[in-house]
Amino acid sequence: MPAQELNKVVTLAHPSGSSVQVALFGATVTSWKVGGEERLFVSEKAILDGTKAIRGGIPLVFPIFGVKSQIALPQHGFARNSYWDYLGVLTDNDEVKVRFGLKDSQLSKEQRQAWSHSFRLTYTVTLSATSLKTFLTVKNEDSDTMEFNTLLHTYFRVKDIANVSVKGLKARTFTDKVANGAVDVEDRDLVTIAGEVDRVYQDAPDQLVIFTDTEGHQIKVEKEGMKDTVVWNPWIEKAQGMADFGDEEYHNMICVEVGSVAQWVQLKSGQQWQGGQTLSVL
Repeated sequence: MPAQELNKVVTLAHPSGSSVQVALFGATVTSWKVGGEERLFVSEKAILDGTKAIRGGIPLVFPIFGVKSQIALPQHGFARNSYWDYLGVLTDNDEVKVRFGLKDSQLSKEQRQAWSHSFRLTYTVTLSATSLKTFLTVKNEDSDTMEFNTLLHTYFRVKDIANVSVKGLKARTFTDKVANGAVDVEDRDLVTIAGEVDRVYQDAPDQLVIFTDTEGHQIKVEKEGMKDTVVWNPWIEKAQGMADFGDEEYHNMICVEVGSVAQWVQLKSGQQWQGGQTLSVL
């Protein structure tokens, strides 16, 4: 079977041996293996019982990024904290494609009061021999225009953050959340991590490359329909402050997250929006 559901987890298997696991809680991709190697990071302390968003993999941020004083939703919204419907396999030829769905009627009363729009989300996860595609479709089923942010909060597994770099962000304007929201321009060809990093690169290029070590291993990140890219590593102090993240795990992960978060996405009544990413092992 190219895809099967067991204990609220959908597993995709490709003839090449690559595989993906997606938890119905949050429609969170929690594993992506290529060549027998895990490519995504999930904390050993991640809570997997549905009481808290999963710390790692690809959490799905919607309809807000961070917290908004005027919208009484938890950080990063409700998509990553909700159980999604598994809508089944679409194709199993050269790739395995599955879909998940979430609509406003599945939310709690408190969530619907905080964000009262009628909507339908469809999340499509596609596995091939060396790539993973994750795409979100948002349909506005309300009578009014709605505004939202969305982001794919991808945690990549690395052996040592000291040997990791990201190429493609030079000359891009970013908001530095570690520096109280200061705005700056990236001047490095290769973005490296040597302390806490939390940057929102606005109007980022549609293609980036993550060098996951110094031996030439790379993952290409291609985004579509998403304007921005966030780079995040909590480093020492923040890692120690998270109950669902190991004190030393910051050495073994980097988040490179495509999304539309610097500005609201506006979607008129009856309209549909789509955005997502293709991750490829090079």
